[in-house]
Amino acid sequence: MAKVSKSLQQAIESLHIADVYLKATRAQSQDEFDPKFFDAQTELQVQQMHVVRRSEVIQIEGDGQLLRIYIRLGARWIMPREGDEPEVKAFVEGDYIAEYQMVVPLEQAAIDEFALKNASYHVWPYWREFLSSQCERLRLPRVVLPTTQFSRQ
Repeated sequence: MAKVSKSLQQAIESLHIADVYLKATRAQSQDEFDPKFFDAQTELQVQQMHVVRRSEVIQIEGDGQLLRIYIRLGARWIMPREGDEPEVKAFVEGDYIAEYQMVVPLEQAAIDEFALKNASYHVWPYWREFLSSQCERLRLPRVVLPTTQFSRQ
């Protein structure tokens, strides 16, 4: 198991999850792509996206500080093309915000390390459920995501 740095441990002890919510979403299936009757579904590949976009500390009047971490997640169904960019047939994306009550003020380095190494674990279950339901609604091939998928750094 990877050793946790001192600054990351301080962040873990200082931050208490308050909320996780979806800020924006985009989902589309291309006009010529009918996922229910697409003959070459075995050729479709799924690519995933995971980006920790930014963080911000907000002063809450009379209630201390709140840390917000913005995370974008996505999946796209593609047809590979030799020597070219793949052809995107469909995609589902979501922008999430994870909010943490900050018990003790933290240095930016500790916030950054927490954002990159821990926040996605809190968002991941919400993304798994959202992607699964969007696949069903759009009749896209199902994607079953593992309970966690992040490598230790």
